[in-house]
Amino acid sequence: MSTLRFAAVNADGLLADLDLPPASYRALLKLRALSEPGGLIAIDQASIGGMLGLSRPSANAALRRLELARLVWKVRNGVYQINPMLAGYHSPQDAVAAVNAMPPEDRLDAQGYIAGYHRAVADYEDQLARQREKRKDLAAAKKAAAARRRRSLHAVS
Repeated sequence: MSTLRFAAVNADGLLADLDLPPASYRALLKLRALSEPGGLIAIDQASIGGMLGLSRPSANAALRRLELARLVWKVRNGVYQINPMLAGYHSPQDAVAAVNAMPPEDRLDAQGYIAGYHRAVADYEDQLARQREKRKDLAAAKKAAAARRRRSLHAVS
């Protein structure tokens, strides 16, 4: 019996349970179709967006969700790696070796994987909300400072 208990052919159920945004599903399928054996792909966000009819920020958001799900990770600018459990290989032996070499936390069949993804998304959305609030507070402080300067200028004239 093979030690490869998880392969791309049975990943559909897991991917459906993640409830990824449609753009993320589309990006994952496109990356898998274009990747080298082993899952490495050299492509930038603008190219992915162009292929999918998305803006660069939308492509970035789709890729970010894939990273949170540990389905894809960014190796460096313009280079991505598909999770070895989803990547294609030249032979079953290559697939087994790649999956066996994975850190346990990156395995898609790890207990609590889906719950971990949902926690990661919630944490990321909280982080974005804090950043938006910080920018809003900064903009309000700048606006208040500008108003104080205008009032002080009017008082002099």
